[in-house]
Amino acid sequence: MSHTLGIRQAQKQKTRQALMDAALRLLEDQSLSSLGLREVTRAAGVAPTAFYRHFRDTADLGVALVEETLGSLHATIGEALGDSRDERRIDRTVALIAALVRDSPAHVRFVARERHGGVQPVREAIGAQLRLFAAEVAAAFAREPESAGWKEKDLLMLAGVYVDHMVMTASALLEAGPEEAERIGSLARRQLRLVSLGRKHWLDG
Repeated sequence: MSHTLGIRQAQKQKTRQALMDAALRLLEDQSLSSLGLREVTRAAGVAPTAFYRHFRDTADLGVALVEETLGSLHATIGEALGDSRDERRIDRTVALIAALVRDSPAHVRFVARERHGGVQPVREAIGAQLRLFAAEVAAAFAREPESAGWKEKDLLMLAGVYVDHMVMTASALLEAGPEEAERIGSLARRQLRLVSLGRKHWLDG
């Protein structure tokens, strides 16, 4: 019995992933608000009725794609933030963003497009993930001597600058060729170093 249940669960997960993968392919050329349920199921090779065993609607599917794209990054970004040396942390952060764009361009393009798109639950899911990233960055900064005397709201503001910069860099890298990507990465590191320098003097005067 347990073996049969295991097979069914694996098949269910396989179908769910097939729907998400199909949607992601279709979203290369359109927004989520224009994506049709039957279009997704046809591309996934499943019956339209199968869709509702996994998602309530395309907005629910979009939220799942946000989680797949951003949810798994928290541990990796946490490792990068664990290095308290500014130069090293900046290099690792920019390298992480470049690797994400290189390995998962469709996911990055989806988030970049839908961050300000027309599907409210997806916008909210992206916003929630980015706020969580900002809170994690702020918590990492709060543990460092440079943050002595900082107000919590100012640490969150600083963390938001870092997160917004990561999103901006990822968007810029999406359409860049190798030479342009190198220039974008170099500029991103310089900009973060400028922010880091400003952090050291935030409480001056």
